[in-house]
Amino acid sequence: MEDKNKSSRRKFLDNGLKLGIVSAIGGLGLSKITSKLNASNVDSSGEKMELMTTDGTLIQVDSSEVMEVTHAKEHDKKYNVREGNPNRKFVMVVDLAKCKNALKCQNACNKHHYITGENAWLKVYKMQEEKDTAPYWMPMMCMHCDQPACVTVCPVDATFKRKDGLVLIDNERCIGCRFCMAACPYSTRVFNWGEPGQEVTLNMDMTHHTPSPEHAGMPSIKGTVDKCDFCPHAIDNNELPHCVTSCPNGVFYFGDKYEDTVTNGDETVRLSQLLEDKSGYRLMEGLGTSPSVYYLPPVDRLVDFEDGLKDFKEFESVEPVSPAEKPE
Repeated sequence: MEDKNKSSRRKFLDNGLKLGIVSAIGGLGLSKITSKLNASNVDSSGEKMELMTTDGTLIQVDSSEVMEVTHAKEHDKKYNVREGNPNRKFVMVVDLAKCKNALKCQNACNKHHYITGENAWLKVYKMQEEKDTAPYWMPMMCMHCDQPACVTVCPVDATFKRKDGLVLIDNERCIGCRFCMAACPYSTRVFNWGEPGQEVTLNMDMTHHTPSPEHAGMPSIKGTVDKCDFCPHAIDNNELPHCVTSCPNGVFYFGDKYEDTVTNGDETVRLSQLLEDKSGYRLMEGLGTSPSVYYLPPVDRLVDFEDGLKDFKEFESVEPVSPAEKPE
């Protein structure tokens, strides 16, 4: 039963997102609807379909007015790793009221990307606005900005932004200059000073893996920069990022801004409504980076802050690798 629940949670694009029904129109043509607006249809089938227009209005049309569009044979081969998924805009929402520093998100991210604790892409910090205010836990990852400073300063085009909003790194192209790390105002990038080590790669099957800007679960490359990538290899399989599926408290929501829909695996909600109801915000918006990660304030908390203290160490966001495990 648990495996079935996990599977259903991960199929975030296939769980009937009625709010984002526009995505289902990709294989349908509306050429007949124009005639419907000008004249009545005498061949009505009586069966209604609910579709969304380009301005976001839900309309009901007779099923006889909708015809399937046949795509070219090369349609599925047009995906380009540096272009991404057209007509998509991936976003994440982090609910600070739910986070208790369980670090399940970080552990899952490390495991699936074969990275060590010191180089964790996702870090959870203890935050406190003032000494008289209550502290809270704050997960931090790459913001996947719409106006990313890291892309601007990269001299070899190793860091790039895709059409679907993801900012990725081509480690085969990266020269390790770390200009991107200096330019990032969120300090979410890490530098690989050494190889991942046997504790990471010992049980890996490398025979069917090739380097990719999407990372695709490959180990890090020495002398290059890494960061959170929103798990594009999981997205391509209609699955949620690993941090979302592993969090026991539903802290992370992920989805498509164009569809105005996000989900944490247990519930699916309108992005705009969630941000309005919970006063969502983005970090350092005044810089003009336009982050794709939104935060919900830590109000009306669902967990106790003290529960996370057992996994927290001052000045350390992650558990360091022991000297015996450190790569040379």
